[in-house]
Amino acid sequence: MTRIRIENVVASSSLADVLDLQSIALGLEGAEYVPDQFPGVIYRLKEPKTAILLFHSGKLVCTGAKSMRQVETSIATIAQQVKKLGQPIKMHPKIEVQNIVASSDLESDINLNAVAVTLGLDRIEYEPEQFPGLVCRIDEPKVVVLLFGTGKLVCTGGRKPSDIEVAVEKIAKELQDAGLLRRERGRADPAPTRSSRGSRSSTAVPVSASPDPTPPPKVPRR
Repeated sequence: MTRIRIENVVASSSLADVLDLQSIALGLEGAEYVPDQFPGVIYRLKEPKTAILLFHSGKLVCTGAKSMRQVETSIATIAQQVKKLGQPIKMHPKIEVQNIVASSDLESDINLNAVAVTLGLDRIEYEPEQFPGLVCRIDEPKVVVLLFGTGKLVCTGGRKPSDIEVAVEKIAKELQDAGLLRRERGRADPAPTRSSRGSRSSTAVPVSASPDPTPPPKVPRR
């Protein structure tokens, strides 16, 4: 399976029916509250490294988490801190994931022009003059994949990790079946066998497999 790295989990919840944002901003060290610019309190946690947005309606948004566990820890932490300020809150609020952003690497250079033609223009957006990546929309699961010529990709729109896994495997299979994935970058050549190491007549290593194709200098005989 292609390795996937979650970059950001955005989740929402509700701590109460109403929150006194002014009191929260004064009580939480480092909290930011400028209502003329943004209607909520912005509070950044150091561990896990996330940002919490608190609103007067009692709603909150957690962003920057790398996993659901970090989301749960962040929301539990802010709930405890707001409770200490004397505001009645829900200690175990329901959490809803809004978006998961993840990255992966197909370990192959990709011809994005060929991808755009092969996968169909009805689900593809590719304007290299404006953006270096190709945008591919997948219906099931309903996510968006950004493909780059280096083989790297970004997947957004998932609601659970399995959405990302299915989407990445699906796009990788489509490209593989269409012959658009080249040899994996950095794949090492097979290790020589014991018999081949001791044989002078073994097949020579191709120049392309060597990092320096220049032949070694000949050592003069004495």
